[in-house]
Amino acid sequence: MHTPALTAALAAVDTLFDGCASPNETGCDRCHLPEETAYLRTPSVRVPLEVVKMYLCEVSDHFDDQAAAMRRLLPDAARAMADGTLDGLGWETQALSLADRRSWSAEQAAALEAFVLAWWQEVLAAPEPAYPVEDVFEVCGAILRTMTPLLDRWEPGPVADAHLVDCADTWLYDLVGDQWPFRWWNRHDEAAGIAELQCWLARHAAGRLRARGETDLAKRSELVGLPYDERWDDPYWASASATN
Repeated sequence: MHTPALTAALAAVDTLFDGCASPNETGCDRCHLPEETAYLRTPSVRVPLEVVKMYLCEVSDHFDDQAAAMRRLLPDAARAMADGTLDGLGWETQALSLADRRSWSAEQAAALEAFVLAWWQEVLAAPEPAYPVEDVFEVCGAILRTMTPLLDRWEPGPVADAHLVDCADTWLYDLVGDQWPFRWWNRHDEAAGIAELQCWLARHAAGRLRARGETDLAKRSELVGLPYDERWDDPYWASASATN
């Protein structure tokens, strides 16, 4: 059972994107069978899960009109993401992140954003979500092209803070060196994204991590909020925990 918000968001996606198609798609004959490409040209027909998975991992030049193809796939793709049936989430480039929703109609763009945020909040509240939370964060951020609304919705709580431990443990290895911590989310302004995530961890995560007994992660979260030279001059780096 999904949350009411995610159920409503999926219903809105089904309604607004029903009838969408990419009528002139020719497809890549080396990668796709003719019957697979035909799904992109044909509206209001369920797309098999394996075909959805394949197209969500494709690069832009495998489509004649990628934005139209993504709108065509979105009802089945959103359902698969929400239901946890999309194997490999977070391990490959997400084609939805390559289609700029800001070029879509206002209603369609809002529906996609509402789905992403409702899915993110459901995942944060799930003790054992279908996908690692750090992978969902990366996919959601890449689709929205911003992490700000995801961080804004990461409220304190036992389950959400347990996920925060996992994410901080993954991200801080890169962030402490001012490196982008994501594998497949490519931003033109990575430095701004790094700074935003560092600031949020220092201001909002350190105390929550320390309350869970994660003193080392809490300290590293505080350190990434400092200027680079000051960060590395901290006595923390002479401790045993820093070298392990």
